[in-house]
Amino acid sequence: MSKPTLDVLGIGNAIVDILVQTDEAFLNENGLIKGTMALVSSDDQWDLYEKTGQAIESSGGSAANTLAGVAALGSRAAFAGKVNKDQLGRVFGHDIRAASVTYETKMSIDGAPTATCLVLITPDGQRTMQTFLGACVEFSVEDLDIEQIQSAKVVYLEGYLWDPEPAREAFFKAAEIAHEAGRKVALSLSDPFCVDRHREGFLAFIEEHVDILFANEDEILSLYRLDDFESVAKRIQGVVEIAALTRSEKGSVIVTADAITPVPTRPVDKVVDTTGAGDAYAAGFLAAYTQGRDLTTAAVLGSLLASLIIQQIGARPSASAQDLLNQLDG
Repeated sequence: MSKPTLDVLGIGNAIVDILVQTDEAFLNENGLIKGTMALVSSDDQWDLYEKTGQAIESSGGSAANTLAGVAALGSRAAFAGKVNKDQLGRVFGHDIRAASVTYETKMSIDGAPTATCLVLITPDGQRTMQTFLGACVEFSVEDLDIEQIQSAKVVYLEGYLWDPEPAREAFFKAAEIAHEAGRKVALSLSDPFCVDRHREGFLAFIEEHVDILFANEDEILSLYRLDDFESVAKRIQGVVEIAALTRSEKGSVIVTADAITPVPTRPVDKVVDTTGAGDAYAAGFLAAYTQGRDLTTAAVLGSLLASLIIQQIGARPSASAQDLLNQLDG
């Protein structure tokens, strides 16, 4: 087995986020459920956008945000995801590379435009997302870079990308290539919305192909249709090598075949925007894991990075992320 040249390769939706601060009245007036993600058409997204106030555009996408965090913490990161050769596609490519993440996926020339996500942020920091997937759905096996997969310690798959069949086929192929090369496969469940739509597919894929699972409390409870966290933690035990389950202000729980370990988080002064909190946790965990740190330390770093993210607008870390490593070693 050759020596890995990447720590984490992420495969997911390449999206440009449109961040807007709003209130719960706006959500209620437009029939939106706070804290959820819904797939919408370009026209519906635009109609809603026209009703909002000033917006901030920022390159996003769940796995892309995670890889930006991995790179910010000093690990070697690459991302694969589809954009169109339009203005937003060029913006996305520029931003992910500027974050020190390798990005080489071929742009789509025809077809749908680059994906966008309208992120509505309420005063409590909760985000409600209306996502137009655009060019994301064109990602397929042909977009996989076999050498990249073989060279990454961990191949990280974004649950949001499970919807289109070509991308789902790419997940299976990427997992096969990674395991043949002796690498680990990680999956994020992404959102209860995804779990509800694809529960049976996720369960089968997790049991057969996933080594490291990331999920928040709502997602893992939905996956097994249980309402008790302790029961679901025991249910996932032994199914995967590692399950990293986040519980917001309660911290996270690391589940392995031998132990179920709660890892507390530190309180924050003020929650500004929860966009990307789970992505940041996965970034911190994977950065520490691929740097050879123990699982508890990986969970602590994940929580630290998530705490940093929820105190700012936007889902990608600033240069201060490196300071978190000093907190671990201090």
